[in-house]
Amino acid sequence: MSTARTWHPGKGGTWRAKLDQHHPNHGRVMPVPRSMRKAWGTGTILIPRPRDVDTIMRSVRKGRLITVAQIRQRLARAAGADGACPLTTGIFVRVVAEAAEEDARDGRRRITPYWRTVKDGGKLNEKYPGGAEAQARRLREEGFEIERNRRGQPARVKDYESYLVAG
Repeated sequence: MSTARTWHPGKGGTWRAKLDQHHPNHGRVMPVPRSMRKAWGTGTILIPRPRDVDTIMRSVRKGRLITVAQIRQRLARAAGADGACPLTTGIFVRVVAEAAEEDARDGRRRITPYWRTVKDGGKLNEKYPGGAEAQARRLREEGFEIERNRRGQPARVKDYESYLVAG
C-alpha cells in the first residue's frame, strides 16, 4: 500500500504549468541565509528553476540512475554556486514527476523518466506518483533489483552506486 499523499497543483492549475511557472527567485544565486548556515554552511546557494531540474532528470538514460544530491551538485556547478537549495530542488523533483504523469495521462509517449531519480543511498521516493511501489515497478521493468525494507527503512535500488550517472 502506498503512503504517498495526494498533492494537487492548485486550483485550476496543472503540473505542467507549475513546471513552466516563472518566479523572480528561481535561477538566483544568493548568500546562504544566516539562519541556514548551521545546516548548509557558508557560501552561495542557488534557488533552481523547475525546468532546470526537469532537464537534468530527462537526461538520465535507461539503465542509469541519478540522486537528488547529484542533481543539486549539477545545478550549483552550472550556476557557479556552492550549493543548490535542497528544499526547492526536492519540491521541483516532485513537480517534474507529477508533470510527467500528467503528460502520460494526456497521451504523451515521451515523458521525463523521473523514476530514475532516487534519494541519497539509492532510496525510493514515497512522494512520487503512486509512491515507492510504482517507482519500484518501473525500475524493475528496466532491470534494476529493489532491496526490500529492513527495520522500517525505505526500499532502495540494490548496488545503486554502480548505476549512477557520472559527475
